[in-house]
Amino acid sequence: MRGQRELEISGRTGVNGAADAAPPGIIAELLELADVRINGSRPWDIQVLDTRLYDAFLTRGSLGFGEAYMDGWWECHDLSGLMTRLLSARLDTRIVGRARVFIGLHYLRARLLNLQSQVRAFQVGERHYDIGNDLYAAMLDRHWCYSCGYWAEADDLDSAQLAKLDLICRKLKLEPGMRVLEVGCGWGSLAAYMARHYGVHVHGITISREQAAMARERCAGLPVEIELTDYRDVRGQYDRAVSVGMFEHVGHKNYRTYFDTVSRCIKPEGLFLLHTIGTDGDGCGVDPWIDRYIFPNGELPTMPRLVAGTLERFNIEDLHNFGADYDRTLMAWWNNVRAAWPQLSDRYDERFRRMWRYYLMSCAGFFRARRGQLWQVVLSPVGSQRVYRSVR
Repeated sequence: MRGQRELEISGRTGVNGAADAAPPGIIAELLELADVRINGSRPWDIQVLDTRLYDAFLTRGSLGFGEAYMDGWWECHDLSGLMTRLLSARLDTRIVGRARVFIGLHYLRARLLNLQSQVRAFQVGERHYDIGNDLYAAMLDRHWCYSCGYWAEADDLDSAQLAKLDLICRKLKLEPGMRVLEVGCGWGSLAAYMARHYGVHVHGITISREQAAMARERCAGLPVEIELTDYRDVRGQYDRAVSVGMFEHVGHKNYRTYFDTVSRCIKPEGLFLLHTIGTDGDGCGVDPWIDRYIFPNGELPTMPRLVAGTLERFNIEDLHNFGADYDRTLMAWWNNVRAAWPQLSDRYDERFRRMWRYYLMSCAGFFRARRGQLWQVVLSPVGSQRVYRSVR
């Protein structure tokens, strides 16, 4: 999959004669650190079609680089391979020129402001999850799981997502009749699975209108309630709680509130499973391009910040990292989108296709370079007397 050419490049000379123009020396030097060449012959080399790419990168860093791809100023046969090399060499930490100031201001904004406040909570639903169910129907598996699959014994996307759903249920030690709170229920895949196969009652919440409508439809006839609401407004008592692929929208300034909310809602001997992308180091977990075009106000947690949010509220019973599986999941999603593009192109234009490809391939590179992780953390309330046995 990784070796195949992801698309054919029609030409190498852009409107500004990019194929013949030498890049600024600093760009060539940076790319050399990642073993990437301008207009090279290898699948992961960058083919420059418009020299405006150079100024975009030097003034806006990763945001300018991504926007230049969306605008067709550069191309790459193996985009995920390129991003793997750039991220493995940590070129994102070697920003130079005016881009250093631009990116610095973006990070400062994320550190100083609460970009995930309750007033802003529904923005990511409106701008990402509500863009079109036809796109997600084409991209995702038959269960509509928009999170990392579990590929330990799986051969395809459907079986990897089914394995993930059942792994979560087994880790939660579900029993018939239990009440389960699902924080961020997506299109209802896990809620329906838990209710149908484990006989539990599920209260799922989401900030996406499209997700809520489809989740209600898919869970019809099951003991599942779907509510369009922010996690901070949840009340009630539950035997179990679970959150899959939602914590990335919480933001570190709200971690205490988030864990306080779950702690308040879960019974003393309950369990909480948190499934989230994580990032290495102690950075702010914010990428300017992803923030503007894919997940507004998103922030990937670091392990120190996640653990700090649980203190005095939960015991960590189990930590499972299968981040390498996200690479395979993202590549499967792109293959699905690519195969369905003739049908999708009536609604989504070429710039959107390039944006979506850049999103999925850059994220695949993020996980392939092991800069990104996928954590499943099982938590029990402080004071719980249970003895937890890990599940794999």
